[in-house]
Amino acid sequence: MRIKRVKYSISGMTCDGCARTIEKALSGTDGILKEYVSFVKGVGEFEIDEDIITKEKVAELINSTHYKVVEKIKSGEKNFSGKSTTESTTENHSGDFDYDLIIIGGGSAAFAAAIKASSLLKTVLMINDGLPIGGSCVNVGCVPSKTLIRNAEQFYYSNHPNFSGIIPGNNRLNFKESIRQKKELVSSLRKEKYIDVLKDDSNVTIIEGRAELLKNRTVTVNGKIFTSKKILLSTGSSTFIPDIPGLNDVNYLTNVSLYDLEEMPEHLLIIGGRYIALENTQLFARLGAKVTILQRSNRIIPEETDDVSDELSKYLSAENIEIKTGVKIKSIKEKTGKIIVVSDIKGKPETIEGSHLFVAAGRKGNSGNFVKAGVETFGNGFVKTDEFLQTNIPDIYAAGDITGEYLFVYSASYEGALAVENMFGDKKRPKDYSVFPWVIFTDPQIAGVGMNEKQAAENNIEFDVSTIFLKDIPRALAARNKKGFIKLLRDRNSDKLIGARIVASEGSELLMEISLAIKYGITAEELKNLFHPYLTLSEGVKLAAIGFDTDVRKLSCCAV
Repeated sequence: MRIKRVKYSISGMTCDGCARTIEKALSGTDGILKEYVSFVKGVGEFEIDEDIITKEKVAELINSTHYKVVEKIKSGEKNFSGKSTTESTTENHSGDFDYDLIIIGGGSAAFAAAIKASSLLKTVLMINDGLPIGGSCVNVGCVPSKTLIRNAEQFYYSNHPNFSGIIPGNNRLNFKESIRQKKELVSSLRKEKYIDVLKDDSNVTIIEGRAELLKNRTVTVNGKIFTSKKILLSTGSSTFIPDIPGLNDVNYLTNVSLYDLEEMPEHLLIIGGRYIALENTQLFARLGAKVTILQRSNRIIPEETDDVSDELSKYLSAENIEIKTGVKIKSIKEKTGKIIVVSDIKGKPETIEGSHLFVAAGRKGNSGNFVKAGVETFGNGFVKTDEFLQTNIPDIYAAGDITGEYLFVYSASYEGALAVENMFGDKKRPKDYSVFPWVIFTDPQIAGVGMNEKQAAENNIEFDVSTIFLKDIPRALAARNKKGFIKLLRDRNSDKLIGARIVASEGSELLMEISLAIKYGITAEELKNLFHPYLTLSEGVKLAAIGFDTDVRKLSCCAV
């Protein structure tokens, strides 16, 4: 047996799938012992037995696949086995790029971008580091939090039923099992909705490693250099850690570590009073922990109007959740297994002790070395983009949390696809967030779309407000769940809806009807004349529309 290693430069490959096609065509051929083809490098490397097959025959086989071998020369380059090649070829990309698109990141924006680019027959290299493939949402955000929220909800209502005919039992919780089941779901969705989606896509290559952005559309990862026509930054966001003396010396939790606890916290202290803080506040309180919110502002959800904040605060407090607002934390330390927070609360000194500390005081952009490469950032490390998601560098775009605008999985996927469309399309399309629904998954949920009263006033809109409380909605009465209200805002001059805020246990399910009404200019008059099935929560939207001109409390169920 005479073993020889040969290397050929191959033209005509446009994607990683081409390389695999050549490998498959030559695999199993008598005399070919090993085969490796790289689309990125434009080469094929083979280990052959010259007693059985010649190097010329291998070239013929490559040419028979419709790809072509180019000029061969002697070389001492290293091949895939780490040994010097005996016969090799030159590599000549003639200034071509390795890929059409390099995506730095592996979350929702990245996957939406890769899928869109592949549909346009563009070659894509996705480089992921940090969290596993799928990013924050599936690994440490939406999926684990929402499944645990439902877990906590069922446990809570099993012991606190809304109906007097149900005798509450002494239901107990297996916390470790809840966490195990959460991990099982995360693993399953990561595979089914991310890994499996692209694994057979010949246009997309995924590399695990930390990418460094260089100038001239160049990226390095794992010691290798790659170039592309366009680059998408979609590295997401992570927990912003406030500058509090002693905080970095204690074992605090973030959303990355919170959902992997194996034991229930005895007393969980939470820094923050917005989305992430509030959802986890109620989640852990319902699972059995004592929870204290430490919020810097004078109320939770300070961006919203007082009625929304006050309504949620009322129900959280009813579940024995301690809400401290106007908190200025002076220092934090850990002593004898306790987290000790020294603070000033509305001008009075106070020391709070807990067993665990969860930091949910905002987010920061994972912008890494982008600034060194010339990318403009703002705020807490977020990448600045224009209306087309383009950065200050023409061939570099950004999408998802890294842009610092809307930090949601569905906005990230929207931006990822839009960025690719704008990169390669004939005409750019600006992002449109004029109608954007959002939800805080507490119980009752806080859901909103469009403007609130403050925003309408700032835009000089003459508006009316109609609020109906759930205690006046038949469905809520039948379900014995009268928490919250539905509030609509309309333009007084046109009768068109301009916004809504909902506080209700399934308030999120009402958002799309209102979003469509705002998007397509459906008036309150038209909305109230639409059929809404009786004893549905959506009937509350109709009642709120009627409420602009009539006191619905004085109407019969049959009169609406």
